[in-house]
Amino acid sequence: MKPVLNLPGCAAFAFSLAMAATTPASLADTHAKSGQPATEAAVAAAHEVMQAFLRAFNAKDTAAWADTLLFPHVRVAGGGVVVTPDKQSFIDAMDMEQFARTFDWGHSEWDGIELIQAGPDKVHFKVRFSRFNPAGERNATFDSLYIIQREGERWGVRARSSFAP
Repeated sequence: MKPVLNLPGCAAFAFSLAMAATTPASLADTHAKSGQPATEAAVAAAHEVMQAFLRAFNAKDTAAWADTLLFPHVRVAGGGVVVTPDKQSFIDAMDMEQFARTFDWGHSEWDGIELIQAGPDKVHFKVRFSRFNPAGERNATFDSLYIIQREGERWGVRARSSFAP
């Protein structure tokens, strides 16, 4: 992915941007309370986004993949921060064929998606995923943090922090 705005070493900036984009009324609002229907619905919607994200990514369908994101979108990985302001910038910057060649990639799979925190409008997941080469052999596994947020009636991935390059 060609960075739209790449700020090496500015993880604090990305965290601040992601927090500013979420504007919770209080920190308590971001924590799940068991049995709350709104929170349960949020977690279910966030899980659906995660599945759609991986389906579109594996299909190399950049437009569908962008549809699973919210913009501005923040990715912290590879020692830098990429902030993508809008859907078209994301599509223009992504070359899935080059990504596949660079990483000897055929597809990816979720190894685990663990709920960390949830509220009615935002969900945090601890994620582990693996990349597989075109022959179907696992060639890398990475831990990540995904922030899924509701914007209006739409849910999407607002930010990702990964140990993947």
